[in-house]
Amino acid sequence: MRRLRTTACVREASDDSLVRWAAQALTAGGAAWEHNGAVAVHAPDLTRRRRLILSGPPEGVASLLAAHGRGVELRPLLERQLALDVMELMPTPWVEDKPFGWMDRTGFLDVPEDTCWLRDTAAVDPLLRAANPSSWAWPGEKGVSRWAGVHVGDTLVATAAEAWSSTDVGFMMGVAVHPSHTGRGLGRRVCQFVTASLLTLYGTAALFVENYNATAIALYRKLGYAYRDVTTLLPAA
Repeated sequence: MRRLRTTACVREASDDSLVRWAAQALTAGGAAWEHNGAVAVHAPDLTRRRRLILSGPPEGVASLLAAHGRGVELRPLLERQLALDVMELMPTPWVEDKPFGWMDRTGFLDVPEDTCWLRDTAAVDPLLRAANPSSWAWPGEKGVSRWAGVHVGDTLVATAAEAWSSTDVGFMMGVAVHPSHTGRGLGRRVCQFVTASLLTLYGTAALFVENYNATAIALYRKLGYAYRDVTTLLPAA
């Protein structure tokens, strides 16, 4: 089992965008390892969770999970089919916690008009409370770097954030459209703006999405994102 001490080492060991995104943790108290072609990144505080991101062949992932996967509030995160394969290899039982989706894309995307990065985020909080109160990103939260918005007159009606981006994977969160302005393409516009900006800066854009949110998944697919089922694991009681 080999320790990976830099983000560059992680990128050399894995081309998985999920792992590359997690590699930002190595500059914030995290750690990473490689074993038999598999990679694990321990991220102590990534999108509000203490995570262990895993990718690679099931046998190597199982060894990394056995060595580094237990701890208070630790959430091993990996592609769902890989998780099912790995659970069959573990000497002690694990259970699936919560499946959801990871979406990413590369390439280029046109920047839409009438959308911008916000200089003042005071209107974001009330918009999120009205349209997306369960948002994982909020103004002023650690890791949330900037907010984009669409206005109708002087009113902010759609928003999305760049949050928890790594050196080569930009991350979008906090998407919200005011309930009185849905069905007008505003969500697509603000998401296209943020995605285009992330692609320019990082080369890859990514996001989490609830696996049951067919409307959001369809929107992101129209913007060129590809979907993968991912899940978190917990030690069986």
